[in-house]
Amino acid sequence: MKSFFRKYYTDLFLGKRLFIALGISVALFLFSFFLSFLGDLPYFFFGALIVLVAVDLFILYRNDKGVFLRREIPDRLSNGDENELKIYLENFYSFAVTVGIIDEIPFQFQKRDIWFSTSLSSREQKIITYNLRPTKRGEYHFGISRLYVQSPLALLSRRFNIGTEKTVPVYPSFLKLRQYELLAVSNRLTDIGIKKMRRIGHSMEFDQVKNYVSGDDYRTVNWKATARKGDLMVNSYTDEKAQHIYCIIDKSRAMKMPFEGLSLLDYAINASLILSSVALVKQDKAGLITIAEKTGSLVPADRRPTQLNKIMEVLYKEKTRYLETDMEALYISVRAALKQRSLVVFFTNFESMSALERQLPFLKRIAKFHLLLVVFFENTTLKSLSEEPAQNVEGIYIKTIAEKFAFEKKLMIKELTKHGILSLLTQPQNLTVNVVNRYLAIKARQQI
Repeated sequence: MKSFFRKYYTDLFLGKRLFIALGISVALFLFSFFLSFLGDLPYFFFGALIVLVAVDLFILYRNDKGVFLRREIPDRLSNGDENELKIYLENFYSFAVTVGIIDEIPFQFQKRDIWFSTSLSSREQKIITYNLRPTKRGEYHFGISRLYVQSPLALLSRRFNIGTEKTVPVYPSFLKLRQYELLAVSNRLTDIGIKKMRRIGHSMEFDQVKNYVSGDDYRTVNWKATARKGDLMVNSYTDEKAQHIYCIIDKSRAMKMPFEGLSLLDYAINASLILSSVALVKQDKAGLITIAEKTGSLVPADRRPTQLNKIMEVLYKEKTRYLETDMEALYISVRAALKQRSLVVFFTNFESMSALERQLPFLKRIAKFHLLLVVFFENTTLKSLSEEPAQNVEGIYIKTIAEKFAFEKKLMIKELTKHGILSLLTQPQNLTVNVVNRYLAIKARQQI
């Protein structure tokens, strides 16, 4: 009885055409009191409407599986990227139908208008594709799909509740990771803005002796091998391998600031994952440390095939903390975990000179033993305010304050450089490209 009630009442909806027809019927009955020539027309019209509703009900419920729907969701979603989802449809009715679909997407997307409308001929198949862009890591809960089917009469609409609920994890940006991996393997990083760095000298590792081809540096000619072989031979060099690259991510409240939906922490996580991937492709060892009011996760540098998955699993769980960074705890962890000179990329943020001065003593200590690159963010809102012309006295005050903060960022770079610390001031959306560029420049100059 419960299933019968659900099938013929809960999942049955009245269409717009039925309401229009009922309105016409009421109007005919009303006018028949004043216009005698209408006669029995209102009764015939209402009777025909009842018959058509019965026919529409019959043909909609004649087939228990009238329309097939299958929703295809990836096993995991990529944070900050457009993730593609697909809905497969097939019409099993013997007539054309109009279909409306409500897909119950996770509440984190804050979208209330996910409605797809299409028409299907008999036995026709269609694929509906749409994209979702998550802005937070974690678990996302998808509900079922609700399918509303109308026959050509379109007086009634039958609802099908199809599919099962599914929970999908959102990981750091692995879609961009794949893109960078492919480009790094094929040496095409310049396609996405990565600069081609000129190598300094020949102090890199010797790779092999090979036949000379047009364009090879004549200074690399190996005359002994040329004499033995009878052909012109040159020495081939490769970048130094097995260097340790550590990404240190600050999880304190300074990284909570949002930009285009993502927090600075999420930008740093995505950039760290891609930098680790490029480092592994370049035969270096990648590691990870997270820090807030205490040291968080620590992944020792390695270049095993499972290293990137290990880093991704750690980054998936990281969340912003609301306390200040304990730089002394970071220094102790770095001294204990990093046994050889490494490239340490520290993702953090400074909004004032005083914030930098509090951390500077510990940064100087780390820089004594490792090559330290401090990455912090440009406040794009303040930059746009400083560049806009002031319209009134209030605008002048706002512009002056914005210029003051922008100038302090430049002073921070000078202060870090004065103490032998590399720095990178970047806009959040350009973080990944700029960090990879700096890593390649450091390798090309053999600074590690």
